[in-house]
Amino acid sequence: MNVLQTKGLSHHFKGLQVLFGVDLQVRQGEHHAIIGPNGAGKTTLFNVITGTYRPTGGQVVFKGQDVTGLAPYKLARKGLGRSFQITSTFEKQTVFQNIRMGVMSRRGIRFDFWRRVAGMDGVTRETEEILAGIGLVAERDVLACELSYGKHRALEVSMALSTDPDLVMLDEPTAGMSKEETHATVELIKRLTKGKTMVMVEHDMDVVFSLADRITVLYYGAILASGTPDVIRDDQRVRDAYLGDMEFSHAF
Repeated sequence: MNVLQTKGLSHHFKGLQVLFGVDLQVRQGEHHAIIGPNGAGKTTLFNVITGTYRPTGGQVVFKGQDVTGLAPYKLARKGLGRSFQITSTFEKQTVFQNIRMGVMSRRGIRFDFWRRVAGMDGVTRETEEILAGIGLVAERDVLACELSYGKHRALEVSMALSTDPDLVMLDEPTAGMSKEETHATVELIKRLTKGKTMVMVEHDMDVVFSLADRITVLYYGAILASGTPDVIRDDQRVRDAYLGDMEFSHAF
């Protein structure tokens, strides 16, 4: 069963075509990576699927429903969670408060002046469990803006998952990280997305081959190949597209 599907998805910016009839299929429970050389259209595809951009052609289907052009907050309510390439936490809120917002959103609880949020035992307990699971208990009361880069990214990934989405989409989750931070984040993603459907855009091929069940390769705005990591490794078209890309060559 496909959780996510795009049909003939196209997009252009002021006449410059970026996506050309993209037909993407993401099955329930799989970890699916979207890769491609710089300028291939990966981020544009990600933003069209998650509602940041409205496509100029084609459809986005989520859980069997046409959600083309739906606003990001409406997609979130339908069960699509996402992280961003640039961190997007609430910088002046603590780690605990950031995670709690995600938990409250999933439970459909809205903050108001008359409600003592701290008194909601169920929300607090679940937030504490998530903090323990992501290894940020010690940073519970630290402002998001004061976290190290790696922990900041871990917080954002965790926020995307704290709403318990049916599909989580991660945009360059390890961008800018050291090798140690990347390794820790990969292990965190493995743990938090076990049994969940995940789509990620990622440039680090070691990360891709560590996490992905299936890989789709974009090239000049169109799908060049799609398949298991072994199929992608052996596809000569993919090798040719990445000719000179040391990161991809290193992954073989």
